[in-house]
Amino acid sequence: MCIRDRYYGKNGFRKNSKNLPARPVPDLDKYHGKDIFLTEALTLEAKAEVDGALEAGKPFFLHMSHYAVHLPFQSDPRFSKNYRVKGKSPTYQAYATMIEGMDKSLGDLMDHLETKGIAENTLILFLGDNGGDAPAADVDAIDASAPLRGRKGGKWEGGMRVPFIAAWGKADPDNPWQKKLPIPAGSIRQEIGTCSDLFPTIANLAEAPVPANHPVDGQDLASLLSGHGDAKHRNEFLNHYPHPRRGVSNFFTTWREGEWKVIYEYLEEGEDRYSLYNLANDPSESRNLASKNPECLQQMMQGMVRKLESMGAVYPVKDEQTLEPIVPENP
Repeated sequence: MCIRDRYYGKNGFRKNSKNLPARPVPDLDKYHGKDIFLTEALTLEAKAEVDGALEAGKPFFLHMSHYAVHLPFQSDPRFSKNYRVKGKSPTYQAYATMIEGMDKSLGDLMDHLETKGIAENTLILFLGDNGGDAPAADVDAIDASAPLRGRKGGKWEGGMRVPFIAAWGKADPDNPWQKKLPIPAGSIRQEIGTCSDLFPTIANLAEAPVPANHPVDGQDLASLLSGHGDAKHRNEFLNHYPHPRRGVSNFFTTWREGEWKVIYEYLEEGEDRYSLYNLANDPSESRNLASKNPECLQQMMQGMVRKLESMGAVYPVKDEQTLEPIVPENP
């Protein structure tokens, strides 16, 4: 969402400015001028889409992406009284109201599914597309994603990890779909998953054939969602940032394999370009083990390079020179 967009229907979900063009959220004209927050308007529209599919007698896939929680952080009036905390800035209070607004939206949609009698047949997947974006001045701080460090666009786990919850709209062990994909309540998995895993997971559950020539990056999560291990699951994650972003990014790649994570910074020199963390023991990424564990560092860098090459990665360019990651020599 662009910073010139706004969350208030009474302003037409836009900012009136002489210097910036108006950019209203599309297809919400009927809410313009009304006292409604954008999160609520989108929720009402999502319900209408579900109703339309049911009236047409068709199955549906609803992709509900909120603009919240994103700049500009503006208070959702429905929840503002809940976060009037002494010592907290208005921006942080607004951030909290936006999170509660998303929570209410999900609850309202779940209630709607139950009212329509389709909750038992509806799989709900809740997740974010990047880590937290709290209004902290220090991009390396431990803040809203505590105990994780950092925020979106950065090299730390707080900018990459997202909440991911999978559940049927209403539990029913006798339901045919839930027999096919039973999801035990309250179970927690520690494996690494990514947004790209959703495509094969949903396609396989729905028995929707994927063309043989269509590349699939993700992995089917059905076994993990059912509460079982998966020996074939690749417990890894690559985050490649070969372009600058003012105040947040400075050319880096991170690579996770299990509990280990390496950060490679392209513009640093010598040992300063490497950081190595054991996230099981150090989730806040406070103890760089690169110099103490050179063998692990080398193995992690080798794994990173192999993954980058397999993906055909584009590397940063500075002063017309392409910067490729350097694997440290044998310890």
